[in-house]
Amino acid sequence: MKVLHIGKYFAPFKGGVETYLLDVMTALSRRGWDMAALVHNHDHSVRGHSETHGDHGAEFAVRRSGTLLKLFFTPLSPAFRADLRRMVREFRPDVIHVHLPNPSALWLLSLAEARSVPLVIHWHSDVITTEQGALMKALYAIYRPLERKLLQRAAAIIATSPSYLDSSQSLAEFPDKCRVVPLGLDPARFEAYSGAPRPPSFQPGRMNVLAVGRLTYYKGFGVLLRALAKVDGVHVHIVGQGELRRELRALARQLRVARRVSFHGKADDAELAAMLAHCDCVCLPSIERTEAFGLVLLEAMQFGRATIASAVPGSGMGWVVKGDVTGLKVEPRNVTALAGAMATLRDDREWAEQLGRNGRERFDARFTIDRSVDALVDVYQEVAA
Repeated sequence: MKVLHIGKYFAPFKGGVETYLLDVMTALSRRGWDMAALVHNHDHSVRGHSETHGDHGAEFAVRRSGTLLKLFFTPLSPAFRADLRRMVREFRPDVIHVHLPNPSALWLLSLAEARSVPLVIHWHSDVITTEQGALMKALYAIYRPLERKLLQRAAAIIATSPSYLDSSQSLAEFPDKCRVVPLGLDPARFEAYSGAPRPPSFQPGRMNVLAVGRLTYYKGFGVLLRALAKVDGVHVHIVGQGELRRELRALARQLRVARRVSFHGKADDAELAAMLAHCDCVCLPSIERTEAFGLVLLEAMQFGRATIASAVPGSGMGWVVKGDVTGLKVEPRNVTALAGAMATLRDDREWAEQLGRNGRERFDARFTIDRSVDALVDVYQEVAA
């Protein structure tokens, strides 16, 4: 079977959806399926290009469409429609798998070549506009009817957790089309770096808390820094890049915790594996449902690390983390509660280690890429029958 994926970006761009897409395409290619993907150039070059990915029995094509600029986290590509039309004609997919949100995918509605191909929509997140400006809200008012038409066109819609499916107003209209397929990770991605030495900034004798993600408003890193100011014996390591980098550094100085925070910037797989292996817990303090799942929680569980996650109503974070079993859940934006959770794990290392062991068991049982791909195969075969 041939499957064409349509995404926003692709590896080496660092993001949860991009990591998952790479793992899915690799796993299916190794099973003998034909895979291809159309995405945007993440370096925002106006020149598009095609490349071949894969190793160890996997091989697939990726087309990166030239990108003119980025508006509200959305890449704008004048060539995307032409690239999409060409790939549908030449690759001749049996299924088109669209990863949303991604406004460029709306071009499917205008292509006669794609109308006979079953469409699977992977609903990674609602578009949340509650904390956005008037322009963003106006743009979504235009986008929303087209998004709805794409959902009407879909043969199947995939949500990443039961809680997100239940809370999404956009999906409420299509209950018969919806399936839950949790995200998954390829364990081999980090296993190549087992035994990595302790990073110099991860000093023993204190609690090292790791937080990973784009430095943007919904990730809640400001809440994490304010919580750090309320608890001693903890050092926070933040991995990621983004528009709030300077603001967060300034906040750390203002709170007088700059010496207890390390901003690591971008990290490759080897560096991230070393940090996951030597941290004491992983914290995801996100503040809204834009954080629909939290793939970093799976990375923590793979390494047997306890987790602290915001219990955002309707987000999948609170479903991935089993409270007091694999980690601790705290009220979003609650600085005191987050500080208390870090203090609890700092003071009871044995329990923190037990939470981590439980997390590894849950990862093996529910969240490997093979389990996720098994469920995707069922969806593909259903819609293509």
